[in-house]
Amino acid sequence: MIGVGAVNSVGDGAGAVFDALCAGRDGRAPLRGFDRGRFRAQHAYEIDDRPAGGRDVPGRATRWLVRAIGEAARDAGLGTDLGDVPVLVGTGLRELRSAELGWRDGAAFDIADLHFGPALREHFGAVRTYTVSNACSASLYALAMGCDLLASGEAEHVVVAGVDTLTESMYGLLDRVHMEPPDRVRPFDQDRRGVLMGDGAAAVVLRRAGGGGGATVHGRVRSVHVNCDAFHVTAPDPGGVAEAVRGAHRQAGVGPEDIDLVLLHGTGTLLNDEAEAGAIAEVFGPHTGGPLMTAVKSMTGHTSGGSGLLGLIVALRSLASGRVPPTVGLDKPIGEADGFRFVQGSEARARMSLAQVNAFGFGGVNAVAVVERAGE
Repeated sequence: MIGVGAVNSVGDGAGAVFDALCAGRDGRAPLRGFDRGRFRAQHAYEIDDRPAGGRDVPGRATRWLVRAIGEAARDAGLGTDLGDVPVLVGTGLRELRSAELGWRDGAAFDIADLHFGPALREHFGAVRTYTVSNACSASLYALAMGCDLLASGEAEHVVVAGVDTLTESMYGLLDRVHMEPPDRVRPFDQDRRGVLMGDGAAAVVLRRAGGGGGATVHGRVRSVHVNCDAFHVTAPDPGGVAEAVRGAHRQAGVGPEDIDLVLLHGTGTLLNDEAEAGAIAEVFGPHTGGPLMTAVKSMTGHTSGGSGLLGLIVALRSLASGRVPPTVGLDKPIGEADGFRFVQGSEARARMSLAQVNAFGFGGVNAVAVVERAGE
């Protein structure tokens, strides 16, 4: 990986985001984009870039996507002309918020802009653009496709990105399914109440191993394993999650004892945290207490389709710097996570070589990546 870019509620730019997360900065704020009187939950993790007066406008997800890709492309030395470079975008809901605003409020919005292709062509000359809509694992599915394109010789470089924004319909849906309205995301804590969504975009540039160029290498993708257990529409299957982790280890040629850091999916929901913790404990067995573990949704909220790629960027930065962000709001870990080396309170510092990144979505679409520090 030779380029990274990110924007979310805690910062603009991959470096700023990582520093904010290491500092334990929380992007949570009172809900701005919707009428709070309609919902029980009153908070979200929003990017505060609306025009003066706070009225929501269409196209914000596309703008964040363009910013993240632009940053990653500059970092990789590709400039602003992506030409025939494939651009793969993972997302849960694309520009659904724009469609909501157009339908209900009459905001000007062209239905063609539900697809990110026109904007990517306008800003970067990109003509090979693809969208992967695989719920909360979408951007790691896109990463797997990007790695396949490089391995097959279809491309020398690939841009992989993920983006999502809060929509009123999804916020309302989650507001109705929680037993108690959550006031924040508290992954793996006994007192967690559920998930709150967050805005965000992330992007990376992949280059084939051994490729030329003077760009800084941020790390190496050792594996991306994907599966779909189709266990339930919403409830996770610990068995499917465990198999995704095992598959990523097999592909990477490593074992649990080799992993130094785990970026957990960690949504703060009752079922997901239990399933993920149980699967990790099963796969890692006697090595469960080995790697450091953290869950950054505690600070960014659930950035949906872009969350996996954000975790990947955090993992790369952690491997390079030796700094690991804490899991904010985690005071009393659940029993299923007994023995986990959670980073709590403040950032941890350690020398690390290998990191695992988890992303799991509705319908059992699971994705796990293993990445290696540059120069290993």
